[in-house]
Amino acid sequence: MDFYRKEIEVDSEPAYLEILDTAGTEQFASMRDLYIKNGRGFLVVFSLTSWQSFVDIRTMREQILRVKGTDNVPICLIGNKCDASLQRQVTPDDALELAQAWSCPYIETSAKLAINVNDTFAEI
Repeated sequence: MDFYRKEIEVDSEPAYLEILDTAGTEQFASMRDLYIKNGRGFLVVFSLTSWQSFVDIRTMREQILRVKGTDNVPICLIGNKCDASLQRQVTPDDALELAQAWSCPYIETSAKLAINVNDTFAEI
C-alpha cells in the first residue's frame, strides 16, 4: 500500500489530497476500510490494457459504498494507460457505460506520460 500527499488548486483555492494506492493489497483490507471511512472522494482506477482490472474495480466500488454506508459518494472512474493503445483491452464504450451506470465521471489517463492526471484530482 502506497501513500502520497499532493497539493492542487481547485477553483483558485489550494486543496490538499491524501492519496492511498491500494492496488494488490488484500492483506491490508482492514486498513483500507479505515481509509475509505475517512475519505471524501475516490478515484477508482483500472488499466485500459487489462480486462481483469476493469472487472475487479466493481469490487472496490462495492467496498467503498459498503464502508461509507451510502450510494452518494464522490467517485471518478479512471482508465489508465491510454498511451498503450495497441494493448488496449477495455473500449471507451465499455468504460463510459460503467461510468454511466455508476453516475460518475470517466477520464482516461496516462500516468507514464502525465496525460489528464491533474484533471482527475480536480474532478473529484
